[in-house]
Amino acid sequence: MHVAWLLVPPALGMALAGVLARRVRRRRGWVAAGLVGVLTLVAVTVGGAQAWALASVDTSGIARALAWRDADVDDRLRFPSLPIPAGGDVLPLREGSLPDGVLDRVRVPGQGEQDLGELLDRTGTTSFVVLRGDEVLVERYGEGTTRETPQTSFSVAKSVLSTLVGIAIERGEIGGLDDPVTEYVPELLERDPGFGRITLRHLVTMSSGLSYEEAGLPWSDDALTYYDTDLRTLALGVQVAEPPGRTWLYNNYNPLLVGLALERAVGRPVEEYAAEVLWGPMGAEGDASWSADSEATRFPKMESGVNARALDYARFGLLFAREGRAGDRQVVPAAWVTEATARDTSADPAEHYQYWWWVDTEREERFYARGNKGQFVYVDPATDLVVVRLGREEGLEGSGDWPALLRDVADRVAASG
Repeated sequence: MHVAWLLVPPALGMALAGVLARRVRRRRGWVAAGLVGVLTLVAVTVGGAQAWALASVDTSGIARALAWRDADVDDRLRFPSLPIPAGGDVLPLREGSLPDGVLDRVRVPGQGEQDLGELLDRTGTTSFVVLRGDEVLVERYGEGTTRETPQTSFSVAKSVLSTLVGIAIERGEIGGLDDPVTEYVPELLERDPGFGRITLRHLVTMSSGLSYEEAGLPWSDDALTYYDTDLRTLALGVQVAEPPGRTWLYNNYNPLLVGLALERAVGRPVEEYAAEVLWGPMGAEGDASWSADSEATRFPKMESGVNARALDYARFGLLFAREGRAGDRQVVPAAWVTEATARDTSADPAEHYQYWWWVDTEREERFYARGNKGQFVYVDPATDLVVVRLGREEGLEGSGDWPALLRDVADRVAASG
């Protein structure tokens, strides 16, 4: 998810207008005078828009987009926070070790091998954890971050939401993925009968056929689904663009609608459900939270906004490495874990993506959760391995660089025995 555009702060806008005005005054005639007027009007308009935006961040998604601009890992401090308390039974992890030199260097696509520590520093990595079973092989934190620091995950939250859906199906609270979304959100049919053909499966595989524009503007779908202050209402206004099942399109309306359906199906707030059926049972050590759209509506930002400690993201990955088990507890149905992370196009159009999990098509049975700015939970069930990378920025050139680097980390650990 990228929300970025050029905005001129009011003071700077007025200063630029003044500079340009002084230049054009050197010219004579009505053209120069008119240009001065236009420049002044633009500066005042920009300044007024900025002032309005700063005063309206609690009530307007467009205001937030204008005032806050690009998404940031510190947005968790701006959005209201919904608690996801940990349970009392923590899944223990212990310090482990690797043979000398195994992860001193890693391979970066197109750049060859590099020193891992230097790379993590250069890329703004705030946490880097390598877990093999219950052994912590690597645990490294960037400046200002510790083991106890909660960090946002952006779209890793989608993988958490998908997991809650699988648990709800197992508990009989949701009938199944082939249920039409209108079974839980019937008012969609009043707007367009086409919603009746969209199933929960279409939503969790990003093949719903719903309209979505990622233009990077304050009023684009990309910005609105991140910043809007009433995400329930926003989701109910989405448009059908084509029949479902045809096209894979990364679309943040999909998790909003699934979150709305889940909320209604379980009859309680999603963050409370997450604490009861997932966060506590999987043995999280620290309390987590889910950022909300606003204090008025308190709807979790289903497309992003789960905030937790790095080691608890690792525990979440380990849960999937072990077919949904945490110790002797079956937290997530094993069949769901397999389906959610499979390289399978029998029911959807994309082999690289399943139930809001990315599939590593270069390595059999590996998969990962992924979020904006380079948040990753990479899982290799064959070696019981989980790699977590969290950071302020991607820090690498290509969109596939981090998956390739994490794949290389997993390969090197596996080869070390």
